[in-house]
Amino acid sequence: MATGYSFGFPFLDKSVVNVTKNEVSVYKYVFPPNLARGTLAIISMVQPLGAINPIAELQCRWATRVFKGLVKLPSEEAMMADIREKKEAMAKRYVKSQRHTIQVDFIPYMDEIASQIGVRPDFRRMVLRDPKFAWKCLFGPFTPYQYRIEGPGKWEGAKSAIETYWERVLAATKTRAVDVPDKEETHSYRNFLMILVLVIAVVICLFR
Repeated sequence: MATGYSFGFPFLDKSVVNVTKNEVSVYKYVFPPNLARGTLAIISMVQPLGAINPIAELQCRWATRVFKGLVKLPSEEAMMADIREKKEAMAKRYVKSQRHTIQVDFIPYMDEIASQIGVRPDFRRMVLRDPKFAWKCLFGPFTPYQYRIEGPGKWEGAKSAIETYWERVLAATKTRAVDVPDKEETHSYRNFLMILVLVIAVVICLFR
C-alpha cells in the first residue's frame, strides 16, 4: 500500500468492510468486527512510521492462529470499543485528513499485535535471566527477531541474530574482503619499525 492514495475493497460487500474517505472500522486494522467468525483478515492496511514488512508478517502470524482456532478474538462490542479508542486518539494527534486514518507507530503497534499472539518479549524476566542480552534488546536496534525469542513460532536462532546484528550491518559496507594480519605479526613489525627509526636517528646525530 502506497501513501497518498485512496483505498477500498470493491470486491467485498460493504456490510463486511466499508471504507469512506479512507476511514474504516477494522479491529487493530486487521479483522472486521462484525463477522460471526474471524475468517477474514486484512494484511498491511496500515500506514506505519516504520517498515511495513515486519508488521505484515506479524499480522499474518496472528491471522493464521485465529483461523486455526488457537487464538480467539474479543466480542464485537470489545472490538468496536478498541476501534473507537484508536479513532479518537488519531483525531487528537493529527489534523482531519484522508492521509491520517490508518497511521500507526511502528514499535507500539508491533507490540500490540505480538501481545495478541503471546510473542511479546517479557523484558522484566529477561533482565533477571540474561541482563546482557536484555540490554541489547532494549537499547540496541529494534529488530523483528525479538518476536521470535519466545512463544508460538519461537526460533532458536533469534538470540544469535540479535547479538550479531551489527556484524551483518558492517559486512554490507565492506567493498572487498582483505586478509587481517595476525596480531603478533603486526606487533613485531611495529617494534621493528620503531627500532629502525631510533637507529637512524642515532646515526644522524653522530654524523652531524
